[in-house]
Amino acid sequence: MKEKNSHSILRTEALSIGYKKKDQENVIASNINIEVNEGELVAVIGINGVGKSTLLRTLSGIQQPLSGRVLVNNTEIAKIEALAMASLISLVFTEQPVSKNLSVFELVALGRQPYTNWIGRLSKNDLRQIVKALKVVNIEAIQEKKCYELSDGQMQKVLIARAIAQNTPLVILDEPTTHLDLYHKAYVLKLLKDLTRKTKKAIVFASHEINLAIQLCDKIILMQKEHIHMGTPQELLETGAFSNVFPEDLIIFDQASASFKIKT
Repeated sequence: MKEKNSHSILRTEALSIGYKKKDQENVIASNINIEVNEGELVAVIGINGVGKSTLLRTLSGIQQPLSGRVLVNNTEIAKIEALAMASLISLVFTEQPVSKNLSVFELVALGRQPYTNWIGRLSKNDLRQIVKALKVVNIEAIQEKKCYELSDGQMQKVLIARAIAQNTPLVILDEPTTHLDLYHKAYVLKLLKDLTRKTKKAIVFASHEINLAIQLCDKIILMQKEHIHMGTPQELLETGAFSNVFPEDLIIFDQASASFKIKT
């Protein structure tokens, strides 16, 4: 049996994801065996409706797997209590309800909720973690602003800072570049890349920005209807895995430039 990497943060074993309705199962993907290690940036990519969000919800424990196991720090998440889970996984989901009347500092401080006492009082360590998160995401200058005053790009950085303040080994994000222009898409993904290097956290995110993911990520989880491939961008390039992502009547993958292009 292959020895597991001692720095493994997230691992699945024969995972099957989907939905149960009464006695019927709608299987979206099965036999998923992936591993994410400390300090890795991993993108989940694929066409709309292929199951990226379902996979992230299952990996984060929000949704139950149909079968198989999800392990964080080598412990099956089904056996982890809610409070302990909050110290292992932090989430940034696109449609998370957020009170925009809070200041940037106050919203980032919510990342410390798993560690505060029953009245929510921030300790000196909590304050250190908040200040550190503001600094590492480079939003110290706007910490007193109300969230309703922020641009979409700024708000996304604040949500990432909240996840960093939560101080978990694993961060999961669903479509972190939604509603952003090309510059800010690249900025956010480059920020995530830098965070894995600075903090050694494992970061997994779903994205449609496949060209950017190929350039920046350590690994890619490529979801297709029939198969799920995981590997480094170079490994997936060499196996030709990107060639069948989209119908070839409009978009083709150019091996020479390692990017998707419109067919003309």
